[in-house]
Amino acid sequence: MNFEITENQKMITQMIRDFGAKYIKPNVMLWDESQEFPVQLFKEMGKLGLMGVLVPEVYGGSGLSYFEYVTAIKEISKIDGSIGLSVAAHNSLCTGHILKFGNEEQKRKWLPKLATAEWIGAWGLTEANTGSDAANMRTVAVKDGDYWVINGSKNFITHGKSSNIAVVIVRTGQTGDSHGMTAFVIEKTTPGFTSGRKENKLGMRASETTELIFDNCRVHKDNMLGKEGEGFIQSMQVLDGGRISIAALSLGIAQGAFEAALAYSQERQQFNQPISSFQGISFKLADMATEIEAANLLTFQAADLKNRGEAVRKESAMAKYYASEVAVRTANEAVQIFGGYGYTKDFPVEKFYRDAKLCTIGEGTSEIQKLVIARSILK
Repeated sequence: MNFEITENQKMITQMIRDFGAKYIKPNVMLWDESQEFPVQLFKEMGKLGLMGVLVPEVYGGSGLSYFEYVTAIKEISKIDGSIGLSVAAHNSLCTGHILKFGNEEQKRKWLPKLATAEWIGAWGLTEANTGSDAANMRTVAVKDGDYWVINGSKNFITHGKSSNIAVVIVRTGQTGDSHGMTAFVIEKTTPGFTSGRKENKLGMRASETTELIFDNCRVHKDNMLGKEGEGFIQSMQVLDGGRISIAALSLGIAQGAFEAALAYSQERQQFNQPISSFQGISFKLADMATEIEAANLLTFQAADLKNRGEAVRKESAMAKYYASEVAVRTANEAVQIFGGYGYTKDFPVEKFYRDAKLCTIGEGTSEIQKLVIARSILK
């Protein structure tokens, strides 16, 4: 693995820092307090190629690698984890699923709109009764001639209300059968497809999370991704890449919290000296920096494997598991270093603290990641 940062990564980093300083940073707390999903911001990021990082240029994307993708998610998340989460979900889940499993006609139909953020994408696997236990989903599709009629609901769906299109995995076979689920692409204008309740969340509040509801929703067979019964297997492969996204998201949050704590510790004076001079604080900073570096290496190792088309399930699970837990620990220590001010909304670390926790839950909890890792090493 080459540890040298590429010119593309350097350019993306600078581009996002400039863009973020102008368009994201001034609005972070406004969006957080109002729980506003800033659709227009994502349209602007689409113009920069950030909403189709991995999509080949022939389909309107940037045609870049996972190195650039991880860099983009990390840099955005250093400013606002909510925005980083939505960029990740759009790229790796909805767009990524169509890119990996769509036929040529499907790719040409939907990817250009997604890659440019003309359309915002959502991805639906989770249901109220089935989180990690996806094989027991209750949203059902029944065949009716050239159409499939879908009934049921999905929840905890990132931008489920504001999206224009969703990839949804539904049951077409027996409950509990891993080959009894199928993936469909469903446009929001399809009759019987609506969004439901919006969640009032602890963190990531500018990243919209809602239900998707299907009431006799008729979807043409041409909207099926791959073959009938492949939906769950496809989803597990999509999540292998998605976990790299969440590792990058976690890295950004951790780095943002660390940099804020580091700067504050050098400015804050107690007993006539900066608090960074005290071992109790400097050792916290040393632990934070070391864990972030380790998480960074795990994440780019997984990205490297993904770039080379090799198996990545264990490595992406390790990166996601470790980086997300590091984000929580780092944000917690950052609040501690800020002391009482860290508990106020006048400083950024309380938001990093709230946002970080979701990284240990979304796209597979830390416990599920350990299960994936254990199965890989116990073969």
